[in-house]
Amino acid sequence: MSISSNCNILQAIGNTSLVQLRSVVPPDCGRVFAKLEWENPTGSMKDRSAQAMISRAEEDGRLKPGDTIVEYTGGSTGTSLALICVAKGYRLHIVTSNAFSQEKLDHMSALGADLTLVPSEEGLTTKRLILDMIEAAKEIAQTPHTYWTDQLNNYDSIAGYYPLAEEIWNQTNGEVDAFVQCVGTAASSRGVATVLKRYKPNIKIVVVEPAESAVLLGGQAGPHKIEGVGIGYTPPLWEPRLVDEIVPVTTADAKDMARRLAREEALFAGTSSGANVVAAIRVAKQLGPDAQVVTLMVDSGLKYLSTDVYGKIKNR
Repeated sequence: MSISSNCNILQAIGNTSLVQLRSVVPPDCGRVFAKLEWENPTGSMKDRSAQAMISRAEEDGRLKPGDTIVEYTGGSTGTSLALICVAKGYRLHIVTSNAFSQEKLDHMSALGADLTLVPSEEGLTTKRLILDMIEAAKEIAQTPHTYWTDQLNNYDSIAGYYPLAEEIWNQTNGEVDAFVQCVGTAASSRGVATVLKRYKPNIKIVVVEPAESAVLLGGQAGPHKIEGVGIGYTPPLWEPRLVDEIVPVTTADAKDMARRLAREEALFAGTSSGANVVAAIRVAKQLGPDAQVVTLMVDSGLKYLSTDVYGKIKNR
């Protein structure tokens, strides 16, 4: 067997496994399945959106050879962009913050990204922090030969999740009753919902946000510690017509479920994945024992080892 000369790291994006959760799911509800998005090269689903944002910008000439890419990010999008930039030969300047795990910052740096750090309020994600990061990236983007991916406003990122929806549909043989996903930029939930609702218009699309900052439910913005989601205002890519329910989950519950997933399911995931599972179980209870609910393991727990999600756990 010969190996194609076109094989490269970007071809490793997608086609992630789907597994059923068993130990954390109570007996009085439907089945819950999780897509292991940490199987993507950087350990995150964001490889999908980063690839879409860069390839589409190349195709229409917004991004040219020799340009520098700039983005504001909590870390996963930045790491994914760094992967794409290494593969395609672009420089990358990331605006991020100490609100996000050191592992994420180190990963971006290891892949060659230049980092600008914006200080946070006691290490928390707040609306002010997000706006300050955006403003810093906007200023850097004024430099000649710089392309700003601007993920919160970039519709190209939505298309990056169409293949994810196709995978879910195929892996479940079309027998999926609900899809559950946290909202950060809203690109992933919107991309998956767009495709799944074409196949099955009555599928239930449920989005998750931090209970401490439940702005999509009409609440006030507040600080929280579910990294990568809950920006404190309605994201520009938000499309409410595709959403059937919004579920708030506290940071404490999300962290607790992330730890339970590791110890009871051998699934080592981040805090937003924990929030996803909390919400997915609630939905599975609503829909009953015959339902099948799919959610995402958004990223790997390896990105959070220094945080209090895992870093302060003591052996018992």
